[in-house]
Amino acid sequence: MQEKKAIIIGIAGPSASGKSLLASTIIRELGSSKVAVISEDFYYKDLSDIPQHVRKKMNFDHPEALDHKLLAEHLSLLQKGEYVEVPQYDHSSHSRLKETKSVGNHSIIVLEGILLFADPLLRELMDIRIFVDTPLDICFIRRLQRDTIERNRTVESIINQYTNTVRPMYLQFIEPSKKYADIIVPKGGKNRIAIDMIKAKMNELLESENNHDN
Repeated sequence: MQEKKAIIIGIAGPSASGKSLLASTIIRELGSSKVAVISEDFYYKDLSDIPQHVRKKMNFDHPEALDHKLLAEHLSLLQKGEYVEVPQYDHSSHSRLKETKSVGNHSIIVLEGILLFADPLLRELMDIRIFVDTPLDICFIRRLQRDTIERNRTVESIINQYTNTVRPMYLQFIEPSKKYADIIVPKGGKNRIAIDMIKAKMNELLESENNHDN
């Protein structure tokens, strides 16, 4: 059996719960080039062949909207120490960009996204599963702020999307997947105690690898 060369840590939770902030804070404070972050968002299916007015009505909170098969293939390659070309996605146009990002030769891959634990194949590939458990009203306010500023969307469209797909899909897929978590983090990406605990575990994994290499 081939030795695993990369540990995969999954961070899931509702949209705008603080997953990205938690991941980026940990990575920044660790300051190690041996750790990389991959967002599930990059693996949204490309909708560039569908008219723009139709794209906007798609359900982006259902597992079918994501290419989890490709993500699983990439994670398996990363575990073996190989490189992959991670797609880049434009939320404004709901399409993949032509350029990709090369990722590989890392000791730890931090994977973050809303539906990671809802997919059995992805769950099996993760060594540690973390669920960010933030109240839905806080998530909605954050999403409203983010999507108006960063994704150029109207308040009305954000409210409609949240009511029609985001909340129902959370209740159907994301909330039930919380049971698969090894660690549940309340208060999102600003939970200092959780950040320090996860960092300590990651440092332990990195030191273990260094000792193994020596």
